[in-house]
Amino acid sequence: MKELITFFGLSFTALAPLVNPLGDALVFLGMVGAAPPELYRALARRIAISTTLFLTVIEVIGTALLKFFGISLPVMQVSGGLVLAAMGWSMLNQSEPQATAAGEAPKADLDRASLESQVFYPFTFPITAGPGCIVVMVTLSAHASVRSVVLDLAAHAGIVLAVVVLSLGVYVCYGYAPAIARRIRPQTAHGIQRVVAFLLMCIGVQITWNGLEVLLRALLRT
Repeated sequence: MKELITFFGLSFTALAPLVNPLGDALVFLGMVGAAPPELYRALARRIAISTTLFLTVIEVIGTALLKFFGISLPVMQVSGGLVLAAMGWSMLNQSEPQATAAGEAPKADLDRASLESQVFYPFTFPITAGPGCIVVMVTLSAHASVRSVVLDLAAHAGIVLAVVVLSLGVYVCYGYAPAIARRIRPQTAHGIQRVVAFLLMCIGVQITWNGLEVLLRALLRT
């Protein structure tokens, strides 16, 4: 249970600013345009399911990818941690959003078939789960696969649970994007994003240090 909770918290905190359901809902709103509420919810449901499956597959084959390319866990931790820290730093230094961005009227009304054809690309990848999410999932998958079988299963379950919870957030934010855009101030959303970005940077530094610690010990033994 401890491993499940630990990896759930780590995964959720690392993925939340990358998936960013609230911020991406505004992007989704602008791309979908003037559409009935039921279409928004139908698209949101399919995107949430697609996001869950996509990230879960990456999590499952993450360790196999490392073995296939001959990459060690400490090296992946250092590389992935640096990428996360850089993403967090970049998000911390993003400029303020335009005040009218969330309230702008949609410019176009796309037909349902066209929108449904975009569920995976670009709505799921790269808008909802981009390259940063892939780096996080591979890093977490590798980090969760160095213990006993029982602990490994609990750790991987925690990662998948975090993905499911975030996908539920995607469904709610995307499905009710028009209503959210009318109620939330862009400055408030930006402030929340800054806090989460700082946590992401801290997690990246911690993962990097974990990998460096192992590499330094191996170096000192030689």
